[in-house]
Amino acid sequence: MSAPLLRLTGVGEGIEISIETTLSGADSPKKVAESILQLFPEFPIPENCEEPILGKGSNSNWKATQIDLAHFLKMLHQQRILDTSLDAMSRKMNGDTTVFDLSRQAALAGKVSFPLPDEIPLGGVFTVRLTSDGLRDWLEAATWHSGRDTVPRKIGDDNTMNADGEAATWI
Repeated sequence: MSAPLLRLTGVGEGIEISIETTLSGADSPKKVAESILQLFPEFPIPENCEEPILGKGSNSNWKATQIDLAHFLKMLHQQRILDTSLDAMSRKMNGDTTVFDLSRQAALAGKVSFPLPDEIPLGGVFTVRLTSDGLRDWLEAATWHSGRDTVPRKIGDDNTMNADGEAATWI
């Protein structure tokens, strides 16, 4: 019998976690709240956010820090998108910090989706910022799966997806 998988959360692991989204125009605070809670159930939803009406659109910025990433990481495993996640979450890595976006519309449907670089999908995005001295190792561990025993993966390796989001060809 194999040992249970280690489940990382980010909290208490030396990682600074920031999750942010901007509501503007016709963005419904109710729908955005429903969406973010699908990925991050502990995200504190601001109170007194009014739904937009004709002549008065949404205009707010929601931000929270040190949100537990366990549910989000579990979704990556369940949806079997671990290699894509490693690539997308490390694409904008600079030193010990990375920033990546998540589609709010996909989250509303209970799915994790990383928009293509420099594209803002219909419905907007959540922006996640992670900072830690050992972030590279943490990301690789958080997205590890048994297939990496056969095809090892590292951040920035030859199997990383192309800059336009297309899959790299494995030889």
